[in-house]
Amino acid sequence: MILVTGATGHLGNVLVRELIDTGEKVRALVRPGEALQSLEGMLIEVVVGDILDREALKIAMAGVNTVFHLAGVISIRPGMEEIMHRVNVEGARNVAETALASGVKRLVHVSSVHAFRREPHGVTIDENTPLALDSPFGSYDRSKAEGTLAVLDIVNKGLDAVIVCPSGIIGSHDYFDSDMGRTLLSFSDRKINILIDGAYDFVDVRDVAQGLILARDKGISGEIYILSGTQVTVENLLEMTHNATGTRAVKLKIPIKLAMFAIYFIQRFFQWLKIKSSYTVYSLQTLLDNSLFSYQKAWRELGYKPRPLSEAVTDFLAWHRMHNISSQHKATRKAVNARPVKAAGNSSVR
Repeated sequence: MILVTGATGHLGNVLVRELIDTGEKVRALVRPGEALQSLEGMLIEVVVGDILDREALKIAMAGVNTVFHLAGVISIRPGMEEIMHRVNVEGARNVAETALASGVKRLVHVSSVHAFRREPHGVTIDENTPLALDSPFGSYDRSKAEGTLAVLDIVNKGLDAVIVCPSGIIGSHDYFDSDMGRTLLSFSDRKINILIDGAYDFVDVRDVAQGLILARDKGISGEIYILSGTQVTVENLLEMTHNATGTRAVKLKIPIKLAMFAIYFIQRFFQWLKIKSSYTVYSLQTLLDNSLFSYQKAWRELGYKPRPLSEAVTDFLAWHRMHNISSQHKATRKAVNARPVKAAGNSSVR
C-alpha cells in the first residue's frame, strides 16, 4: 500500500494517476472538508486527516510500505509565514518521524528548488548548493529548506528517505487553477499581454510525477534530486502559448526593475482590498534571480528526462479546454436531473 499526502493537489492527483496506471494500491490522506474533484472516479482509499496530527498519521500509515509526502503550503504572498512553517517544517518532521516509527520502507519527500540558496547569474544551482536556511527573499524558501533539513535529520536516525526538488510545475489536471495555470490561460485569452522581462525554469507535472516514482525505485537514501525542466523567459512562454492556440496579442514589456518598484505599492493595495494579484514582490524577484537549475544528477542516477516545455504548454491548454467542456456537460446534466418532475397518477413532486 502506498500513502500519498497532498493527493488532491496538482502534482498529487497526477502522481496518483501514474501509480494507479501501474497497478499500485493507493491511499490518499486528505484534510477534513477538502475538495476531492481531482480524485473523482479513481479506485483509491481515502483517509481524512492532517499532517499536523500525529495520531491521524499513524492511522494513515498503517500497513503502508511507501509514503509520498507532497502536502505543503506553496505561497508567494505575504501573510502566510506562520502556516507555512507549521505545514512545511513541522508537518514534514511529523511525517518523517511517523514513517520511521511505523516501519515505512521508503519516504519520498517533495521539497522545492526554492530550498536552495539563490546563486548569482551564471552559476548552476545543483544538489551541492547550500540550503536557503537564512534566505532574505521569503519565508517560503526558508520553510522548504528547514523542512528538507528536518527530513534529513530523521534519515540520520534510520529512516529510508529520498528528497526531490521540482522547479515550476505546469501541465494537465490542474483542477484548482494554479498560479502558472492562470498565467498560461491569460496569455491565451487576452488581447494585450503585459510581460515582465524575466525568466524561470518550468517542468511538466507528468515528468515530476514520474521523477517521484523513479526516486522511490532508484534513489539513494538521504540524497536530494532536482527535478527541473527548461529555463524560459516570460516572453518565450507567451510565444509557446500563442503557438499552441494559434492566437496573437499585443505585447507590452515592462522592465523588471520598474515592475519591482511599482509592485511593492500595488501588492500592499491589493492586500488591503483582499484581492489576489498576479504578481508579487517575491514572484518578480524570482523572475529576476538566477534560475539555472541542473537535473543532471536525477538524469544520471534515476533516469529522469523531462519532455520539451512546449509539449507541456500545449497539453495543458488542450486539457483545460476538454475539462471546461466536461464540467459544462456535468452542470447541464445536474440541472436537468434537479428539475421537479410530477409523478404519474398523483400530484406529488419528486
